[in-house]
Amino acid sequence: MTTPQYVYGVTRKGAALPDGVTGLDDRPVALVADGECAALVSDLPVGRALGERPDLEAHQRVLGAMVHAGIVVVPLRFGAAMEGREAVERELLAANSDRFVHMLDRLEGRVELRLRGTYIQDAVLREIMQAEPEIAELSKRLREVPADAADAVYYDRIRLGELIAGAMEQRRETDAQLLLEGAAPAAEAVIPRPPAREEDVVDASFLVPVERRAEFDAAVEELSRAHADRVRIRVVGPLPPYDFVPEA
Repeated sequence: MTTPQYVYGVTRKGAALPDGVTGLDDRPVALVADGECAALVSDLPVGRALGERPDLEAHQRVLGAMVHAGIVVVPLRFGAAMEGREAVERELLAANSDRFVHMLDRLEGRVELRLRGTYIQDAVLREIMQAEPEIAELSKRLREVPADAADAVYYDRIRLGELIAGAMEQRRETDAQLLLEGAAPAAEAVIPRPPAREEDVVDASFLVPVERRAEFDAAVEELSRAHADRVRIRVVGPLPPYDFVPEA
């Protein structure tokens, strides 16, 4: 009977798996090879539905173990299941051999690091009040309005919020560019994301050669010192290099 396989990612044929790495349902992870590549797989019981949080954690655990062991891997998105090992060999590896080899060569000796910067909001609001007289004056006037008259200045409060948001956006564009330019020299590629929250300054992934990791970290430390009074900066990683794997 063919046993369905869950696939975590693709590495090079003959790669040594980290000791004790387990996948979904704590099942052992194995390599299924074809040509120059091999898929990281574990058995998936027939009828086993995917999507629970432990499943996602197991997926990330396997890929994280590879990254932290320094083994190049092309991560697959969560939820990749195939009919059996023969299907993994034929439909995944053989059918995409050149593509996987190219991606493994591209990622070899490199790590994905994610740079996140978040405003210290009180500090940035003080900057805005000092630099924008219209905003400062409107804010002062609204603070002096008695509580029982709040409804009368409803639209003024909306206007104040819009002005502050606009001023924040202008600062974000400038600050994000400074942070990206400060960290980028040690990286081969950078992928910025749109800010998800009002306080976010920058959220970007960097593909950094291993031999330049110390240079990247030093650049981020310098940025942290230079902006410590207004931006909190941190680096997450190394991570599975999802951001530098082209979509099929």
